[in-house]
Amino acid sequence: MTASLTLPRNVPAPPSRPTGIVQRDIGGIGVAVLTRAGALAELSEAMRTGRHVKLAFCNANLVNIAADDPALLRLLSGFLVLTDGIGVDLGGWLLHGVPFPANLNGTDFIPALLEAEPRSLSVGLLGAKPGVAERAARALAQRYPRHAFRVVGDGFFDAAREAAMLADLAAAPPDLLLVALGNPRQERWIAEALGPQHAAVAAGIGALFDFLAGEVPRAPEAWRRARLEWLYRLWCEPGRLWRRYILGNPLFLLRLLRQRLRTGRPTR
Repeated sequence: MTASLTLPRNVPAPPSRPTGIVQRDIGGIGVAVLTRAGALAELSEAMRTGRHVKLAFCNANLVNIAADDPALLRLLSGFLVLTDGIGVDLGGWLLHGVPFPANLNGTDFIPALLEAEPRSLSVGLLGAKPGVAERAARALAQRYPRHAFRVVGDGFFDAAREAAMLADLAAAPPDLLLVALGNPRQERWIAEALGPQHAAVAAGIGALFDFLAGEVPRAPEAWRRARLEWLYRLWCEPGRLWRRYILGNPLFLLRLLRQRLRTGRPTR
């Protein structure tokens, strides 16, 4: 059963995107220009102070989805959006004349955030298939024993279960909430359901739980260094991912070229 967003939300959450961070427009999404150290410091400060931040990772797939969804683009304007993958880096070159300072994909960045944070964090896990978040939480607890991990729920919930999860979060809001519902459902749910009372940082992290739980194999290090993790994933799951990569990647490049024609020469 899919998530219901029918709960009363008469008071919208205040804008959560940090001010003062330089952004570059990639397909209509404002992607933050941050080094890894800068992004880690930004989120560490938010968790320390309880400042609410909605976090997303922008890859070619998210650009393609949002291009046909103006409402999603508006929602993403309230997020801190980090760059994910070689496609967005190519967009930086083509549209702005420079690449982004770092590839901050969520699969690597979230573990780096947990590793770098000296304080003991409370971390919530929400999403994926039943049982996967539990296995991911055990893997994280073994790797980062100073943090406390708790599973809030899986990704298959109705309105009643959603209300219970939100009440659970409000009763004990974590420093970091990891939401694995896939694009664009996770970004929509974070934007529409979550506020400062539910978590300091709420991050849409896609397939991270699947990787941690061993549901999906991670690309070997050599593939990752070559920026070809997307090709490895396509090779492992062609039936599920062929549209995303075989059709989606050329469409993404076409969108970038159209944006370049509209905007003229690259601007930093």
